[in-house]
Amino acid sequence: MHLTRLALTDFRSYPELSIELGPGVTTFSGPNGEGKTNLVEAIGYLATLGSHRVASDAPLVRRGAERAVLRGAVAGADRSSLVEIELNPGRANRVRLNRTPLPRPRDILGTLRTVLFAPEDLALVKGDPGERRRFLDELLVATAPRYAGVRADYERVLKQRTALLKSAGAKGHLRGPAREAMTTTLDAWDASLARTGAPLLAGRMRLVAALRPHVTAAYEAVSGGPAGEACSLSYRSSVADDLGPAPAQGDDSMAGLEALILKALAAVRSSELDRGVCLVGPHRDELELSIGALPARGYASHGESWSLALALRLASFALLREGHEDPVLILDDVFAELDAGRRDRLAVLVADAEQVLITAAVPADVPGLLAGPRFTVCAGVVAGAS
Repeated sequence: MHLTRLALTDFRSYPELSIELGPGVTTFSGPNGEGKTNLVEAIGYLATLGSHRVASDAPLVRRGAERAVLRGAVAGADRSSLVEIELNPGRANRVRLNRTPLPRPRDILGTLRTVLFAPEDLALVKGDPGERRRFLDELLVATAPRYAGVRADYERVLKQRTALLKSAGAKGHLRGPAREAMTTTLDAWDASLARTGAPLLAGRMRLVAALRPHVTAAYEAVSGGPAGEACSLSYRSSVADDLGPAPAQGDDSMAGLEALILKALAAVRSSELDRGVCLVGPHRDELELSIGALPARGYASHGESWSLALALRLASFALLREGHEDPVLILDDVFAELDAGRRDRLAVLVADAEQVLITAAVPADVPGLLAGPRFTVCAGVVAGAS
């Protein structure tokens, strides 16, 4: 698939913008701070309903405007689609597909698929476990949009169970019927957490197993390093030290995962009541990354960290294109962070993608292999392709 047109109204620095795009490589160049990243941020939002830069929608609306509108025309092998999103900070966003309003914004997911690599992705290697959990969950949704609902259900239960733990901890002096009632309520929320957490946990386990060979191959290709410095990734769960192999789709072991979560919750209940937090579940798990025999976080060099972050995104691209159309590949100010060898190796790896969108402050940073139309961006104005 590829994006054929992007139109923005009051998004970030753009009062109005409409540009035509085509397959192949397109580069947006210009000084930093002029609006290049705002363009790819908008494209990423059309695909994922989220920004890779901020957690809320309010900063996405141009100062002084009440709302922002994003439109993207998408061409696929079998059909063309128009995605429209209206951002209303403080109120519900509105989404339309082919001019038809959708009841839930997440129903748009899957219409446009993207893989975006940006400087912020260094946090996938150097950052906290939450960064890597978010990476897994966003990729899960990209591979199967139904996981947006799975993730939302789990987060809702987690929030409510955590609120109950805090309340119960504050009332630790409860005795008799009141204590029994609190225990019964916690038991019910434990069951809900296990029921909603098991499919998320199973999905992540399957995803890591599918992703592993792609990450290993991409890291070797990008880094150009010796085989002894190969990378590896594994999923470490807070539920049990060994969960066994990743369950197949519809596998009966889903009930087994629920039972493991319930057992782990029972084991930590007293600690949870003391601390007022939920200590077990997918929200406490970790995607462990290693280079050679050492964990990447804290031990990898700057170049190794960049190579591994790139490998995670390239592996995501390889996984998403298996049996499907290519997602749109976006490289936001990536080449400036890489040495010449990594730049050239990355260019070889992405050159055959159906659509590659690149931002660069210095056009010369983009390898010659990635030739194609070039737009210039200055003060929020996008000049025609050359």
